[in-house]
Amino acid sequence: MRLWLKNPLAILGPDCAGGLVVDGDVIAELVPAGATPAGPVDEVMDASAHVILPGLVNTHHHFYQNMTRAHPAAINKPLFGWLQALYPIWARITPEALELATEMAMIELMLSGVTTTSDHHYLFPAGMEEAIDIQVEVARRLGMRVTLTRGSMSLSVEDGGLPPRSVVQRDEAILADCERLIARFHERGPGAFVQIALAPCSPFSVTPQLMRESAALAARHGCRLHTHLAETEDENDFCLHSFGRRPLDHLEEVGWLGEQTWLAHGIHFDPSEIERLGRSKVAVCHCPTSNMLLASGQCHTLALEAAGSPVGLGVDGSASNDAGNGIEAVRHALLLNRLRYGADRMTHLDALRWATHGSARCLGRDDIGRLRAGAAADLALFRVDEDLAMSGAHDPLAALVLCGATRADRLMVGGRWLVRDRMPVGIDLASLRDRHHRLARRLYG
Repeated sequence: MRLWLKNPLAILGPDCAGGLVVDGDVIAELVPAGATPAGPVDEVMDASAHVILPGLVNTHHHFYQNMTRAHPAAINKPLFGWLQALYPIWARITPEALELATEMAMIELMLSGVTTTSDHHYLFPAGMEEAIDIQVEVARRLGMRVTLTRGSMSLSVEDGGLPPRSVVQRDEAILADCERLIARFHERGPGAFVQIALAPCSPFSVTPQLMRESAALAARHGCRLHTHLAETEDENDFCLHSFGRRPLDHLEEVGWLGEQTWLAHGIHFDPSEIERLGRSKVAVCHCPTSNMLLASGQCHTLALEAAGSPVGLGVDGSASNDAGNGIEAVRHALLLNRLRYGADRMTHLDALRWATHGSARCLGRDDIGRLRAGAAADLALFRVDEDLAMSGAHDPLAALVLCGATRADRLMVGGRWLVRDRMPVGIDLASLRDRHHRLARRLYG
């Protein structure tokens, strides 16, 4: 079936003011202003009230954390104190809780225009050995694209790390499960819906040996690597004290400094380190909301891009962000980066680029994140005529970012509508919210 999304109010794509044609699960054609599709179409949708974006791509999250939003134990604390307060609480996670948290996180992302998301799950207490399997099942049921990163922690507080012993695993068990997940779930090539990446949590929660062996395993299987790095000055101090080197030097020492790697946060790099990252094509996921809430600092986004590093966006965990809204993160990225670079150097188009094409590059994909013929039919459609916040806006595309859009009107993944009229298709949202909230209070209250 060929669907023409005709004459959108605005569209983030090249020479396609006349809209685009979706054929099955891909974009078949971009239509210039005043033109009609070159081939026949089976259905026409009048998009004159919609702003069309490539589906947003979220490259860093922790789904399980939406069970502990605004938790009293962690409010008003910097990262290390925040983690130390929440690790013992998170240790009570159950398979039921992870399934509900994953479904809630994905739907929250979909409603905000996200069509592809990554998740960094690194909690594997007893009974949670198949955590990633649970997430795969939810993603397939909802129809969203995912890169699920098999996170890991092997250094407990007794070993000089931060997490309690109950949530860490032995290196051997971690690597064996990574092998299992890649063999069972990892899809390769354009159009993939489920991909697996390897993601030791951070330098202060895993052994150097696990970092090295994860890199070797990823290279053998053609998978990507992900970790938190240079998020806080405390992390820099930890690496200097524990390893005698800064986080980026540690990353290079364990074999991670290459284009297979994308990093979360990447705040505290000096100019020479930014140049090294760019030369190595290491990507960085900017997490503006989380960085502001935890007061971690500001990522050198434009400097990283200028050096050669792809830059993407992430909402980060719902406990450090207290939300999981993709289009909201775009606005926060614009505002935070204007403080560093100025209003003339940092535009709404830069922030939208990070959330689409830049994020796709973080995940090593060129089939998503842009509107072009042959790309996946992953689309986010917003309206600017139904929210008071955007009344009177003159540039519809800029209005999504400057005026603060929060919810997509429609969302398409692989040619299939997952959101219509600002609601997820086939989902009882009230029931989901009730079950999620009750379980969060019972487990973590």
